[in-house]
Amino acid sequence: MGVVLDVKNVYRYPFQEVVNSYLNKYPTPLEKHVTDVKTVEEQSDSATGIVYRRRIATCNNVIPSFLRKFSILNVPNVYLEEESWLDMKTRVMTLKSRCLTWAQYASLNEESVYRECKDNPNWTEFIQRGTISITGAGILNCVLETFAYTFLKQGVKKSISIMETILQERYGCPFS
Repeated sequence: MGVVLDVKNVYRYPFQEVVNSYLNKYPTPLEKHVTDVKTVEEQSDSATGIVYRRRIATCNNVIPSFLRKFSILNVPNVYLEEESWLDMKTRVMTLKSRCLTWAQYASLNEESVYRECKDNPNWTEFIQRGTISITGAGILNCVLETFAYTFLKQGVKKSISIMETILQERYGCPFS
């Protein structure tokens, strides 16, 4: 089966400010579930100017206790891998994220793009597609997909709110 979540948002801040804020967003007191983000690989292509990063995020396990009765779900932390490609020439940052924990049972992926807004070069457009597909859990597949979808949807809203707060704290009122 599987579920898909599509999100679009415009930050009324320039691309560079949004990218800097995104790359330094976590950990933050605004989100207690993301406890650490480590850059494990970073490369810059001198020919294209594209900066590639691979980061690992450590998050608290937020699965409800009634589902943690299944030993596979009863882990203290969840690990996410994020790959990003930052192209300052075209003013586009592309990201791909996936859940490393439970990879043999679930596919949780996000593909995101931050780019300079076509309507206003002082703004930044954010587009994200999240997909979730769970297998190997029998009758729980649908329950877990529903929980994951709900959590992802709430997480995206919270993430956008956190970005707006950080941008406003760092750079003041948004551009009109």
